[in-house]
Amino acid sequence: MNFIFTEKAPAPGGHYSQAVQAGGFTFVSGMLPGPGVALDGPDNFARQVRATLDHCQRVLEEAGCRLTDVVQCTAYIVGVNNWPEFNRLYAERFGAHKPARAVVPVPELHHGFLVELQMVAYRDALLRAE
Repeated sequence: MNFIFTEKAPAPGGHYSQAVQAGGFTFVSGMLPGPGVALDGPDNFARQVRATLDHCQRVLEEAGCRLTDVVQCTAYIVGVNNWPEFNRLYAERFGAHKPARAVVPVPELHHGFLVELQMVAYRDALLRAE
């Protein structure tokens, strides 16, 4: 088991790792937009989604993975009305790659954020290296 940490993404706010690798899988913990992302404004939701995807991507890179290695994503979004915008931004970042996904509308998230993402990636090379 390998515990992943990068200073290029927000540090965990509790007793957990940014990601953990085991058996060829990389499990990215729930990531929020993090400090420095405005909580208001007309494009607030879009900024938060992009920032959160950036953080996930940096953690995956630290683990030797890419977004194209993601096999599953769980997205928690505040307000079901944000679903179409989330889907657009997600598709923009993932392109033709379509991991299994769940989008869970929730009433609120920690620190007033509007999105939290959790991902699982798989790399055959990681399995061979163990």
